[in-house]
Amino acid sequence: MLHLPVIRAGQPYESLKKTVVYHIQTGKSLVEVSQANRGLIARDLLKAPDNRAKLSAVPVADLIRMTAQAADSFMNDALPLGDTTQTPEDYVQQLSGTTGMPQSLVRLNMKKIRVVMADVDKVIDGLTRGLDLSVLDEGWTVQNGRPLSYICQADALGEILPSNSPGVHSLWVPTVALKVPLVLKPGREEPWTPYRIVQAFLKAGCPPEAFSYYPTDYSGAGEILMSCDRSMLFGGGSTVAPWKNDPRVQIHGPGQSKIIFGAGAVDRWEEYLDVIVTSVSANGGRSCINASSVWTPAHGDDIADALTERLGNITARPLDDPEAGLCAFLNVKLAEMIDGVIGSQLRQDGAYEVTTGDRLVKSEGLTYLRPA
Repeated sequence: MLHLPVIRAGQPYESLKKTVVYHIQTGKSLVEVSQANRGLIARDLLKAPDNRAKLSAVPVADLIRMTAQAADSFMNDALPLGDTTQTPEDYVQQLSGTTGMPQSLVRLNMKKIRVVMADVDKVIDGLTRGLDLSVLDEGWTVQNGRPLSYICQADALGEILPSNSPGVHSLWVPTVALKVPLVLKPGREEPWTPYRIVQAFLKAGCPPEAFSYYPTDYSGAGEILMSCDRSMLFGGGSTVAPWKNDPRVQIHGPGQSKIIFGAGAVDRWEEYLDVIVTSVSANGGRSCINASSVWTPAHGDDIADALTERLGNITARPLDDPEAGLCAFLNVKLAEMIDGVIGSQLRQDGAYEVTTGDRLVKSEGLTYLRPA
């Protein structure tokens, strides 16, 4: 069986405790993942200042070049995967198999990550509004005739990552070029992408001390959030709630995104139909920014009928179908619960269903919820 080790400041580590991740469709074990306990993580993070010193010694121009090289490796190369190697096609099939995301969408997300890495200089230029990046090397610079100083406020960036979509990893890849080491806690069903990105960076020559990869439980995730000066946290409402008032933690919780028509625009609703469809269905509905509902003061029936016609074409297809655009549910009970909630809401006065066909679809061992 495939095995993914913990990575401790660039060094692989096989732990006694491991978890097995299964193929969503066949139920067969696909990969064994070493687990890091809270104590190990806490001990390792005591060395965060030393790890950052190693990364800081590399000029920012070199780190930008390495990130661009890593983009090409991530997209095209066979990279280490534990004791074996992983081709790009292996990656696509493995990620699809453990998450239920169609392979076509995995490839689109790969391209998204590659673009951010390949153009990281442009990304950072936008984030810093054209700041002379020599300030990251020297600690100070002069811009527009004014002296500027720079102090990094984190020895490591913690990442508590999700399993829903690999595209979110494009958010943290610029961190390396900004000279901040990464502490990554992958999602249980999606250990693949952060591991592959790390291997691409290592192949490009980045200091190994910049990368720690800790598959772990809730207590280990909590240790990362408490020990890192800055973190990103992805998760559901109950996961992110304890941290929502911590200024060190950037929350990426449930999106609950809605499309709201104002009275002055609703008469032109047809102009926005493409935007609505894309907002609802892009990335198989897996993104936290996917629209969950449309609120309108008028033309509700017309909008619903038009959306039904467009979204009704999104059907359950095999994971390897190039036309697949709907993700299978990892948690079958969750899909059934959501379907039940929709059914109960439809019993309210004034509510009616416009979905064509079944909402809850079970096909070839997979469970789907079609847009309703």
